[in-house]
Amino acid sequence: MSAAESALLPETLPIIDLGALGTEAGDAAIARQLDAAFGGIGFAYFANTPVTAAQQAAIFAASRRFHALPEAEKRAIDMNGFHRGYMAPKTSVIATSSVARVTKPNYSESFMFMHEVPPEDPRFGLPLQGPNQWPEPLPDFRAEVLAYQAAMEDFCRRLLRPIALALNLPGDYLLPWFEKPTTFLRLLHYPPQPPDSADDEFGSAPHTDYGFITVLVQDMSGGLEVRRADGVWLKATPIPGSFVVNVGDMLARWTNGRWQSTPHRVKNLSGGDRYSCPYFFDMDMGSEVACLPSCTDAANPPRHPPVLYGDYLLERLNKNYAYRQEA
Repeated sequence: MSAAESALLPETLPIIDLGALGTEAGDAAIARQLDAAFGGIGFAYFANTPVTAAQQAAIFAASRRFHALPEAEKRAIDMNGFHRGYMAPKTSVIATSSVARVTKPNYSESFMFMHEVPPEDPRFGLPLQGPNQWPEPLPDFRAEVLAYQAAMEDFCRRLLRPIALALNLPGDYLLPWFEKPTTFLRLLHYPPQPPDSADDEFGSAPHTDYGFITVLVQDMSGGLEVRRADGVWLKATPIPGSFVVNVGDMLARWTNGRWQSTPHRVKNLSGGDRYSCPYFFDMDMGSEVACLPSCTDAANPPRHPPVLYGDYLLERLNKNYAYRQEA
């Protein structure tokens, strides 16, 4: 990339106000901003969302209570084969990074919750379709997590309309892929890293997300960085009450590269603990992802063959998480 082209790239992530989400004019305006942001750097701040400051504060409080538990009580719900439970520090290595050769595990710990799959559900027992786990010492934790999950799923479903409009599709076009969405809520804790930590030591090594969109709420510690097309890393400086939202691999693939799944990383050099709560909203595991009709023509043929989202997801999880390699 030339110096002139680099000079045209953003210096900060764009901010999209969602105060008018759900209105005809509001969704149209949001759609235009989404296309500019996601087609440019693949990231944006979302402000004035339907998820309230109180709901955000509640999930942070739940996360801090969980991570304050003794290690033995957290390890009692270690990750199960359905990708749900506690992930201890240094148990994931981003082997699939597209911008770095990652050899060291992430210096972070997390609790992973996914969509509920009760035993009577026909999907029960299929890959990633099983029970969540809950810490016995925190009896209110389950209700707090479920309340936040419900708010986030409702919010993301409301985003499907402006996303479709941004891609020159009917507003209801994407709904069939999300009748039973695959969702992840990850409550992350990043211990402080030494200021002189090695360049290849990360709380979360450079990576892209696997699915449709990621909606992240972060505390005020900082540490998240986003890679521009020219290789420059931009700081995603926390903005109180806002979310940082990014395109995942499946959405980039769906749009034939019109939108970018952008590498990002975390280094917690704040001197204190960092907490973040990313919510991943993805299509049904059995959904086929093929180039959207509005994103291809004779001059721009599909760049990728169709793929089942579940196959892509499992391939990434199997490479990046130690517990899956030991099974």
